[in-house]
Amino acid sequence: MNTLSYVNIFAEDIVALSGFYRDLFGFKEIPEIESPIFRGLDTGKTCIGFNASDAYEMLKLDQYADTRGCKFLLNIDVSSKDDVDEYVPKALVAGATLIKEPNVTYYNWYQAVLLDPEGNVFRINYMM
Repeated sequence: MNTLSYVNIFAEDIVALSGFYRDLFGFKEIPEIESPIFRGLDTGKTCIGFNASDAYEMLKLDQYADTRGCKFLLNIDVSSKDDVDEYVPKALVAGATLIKEPNVTYYNWYQAVLLDPEGNVFRINYMM
């Protein structure tokens, strides 16, 4: 079976942004793959990578380096509705912006929509 190994985020400050997700959700750093232009976090099921802007050139993506707008959405699953409600204020204190208050969706998830400190969209979900 094929699996998703990483979701990578281009970040202005890979140390600060990886630290935001590490500290908020308790994800573990992966020091074996750390470099001046990369940080990785193990989420338990997959990993999140944080690439510095130097990676655009390395990956031959220079022409896309100035792309703006919401291009991806991270979904962080938690264990309960209460966890969603507990993580939202912690995320705000850590520099996130609340876009949509915790609510029950039409697909029966309890979730909140936020922006991380660099403006990337993420959701905190409990699948009911």
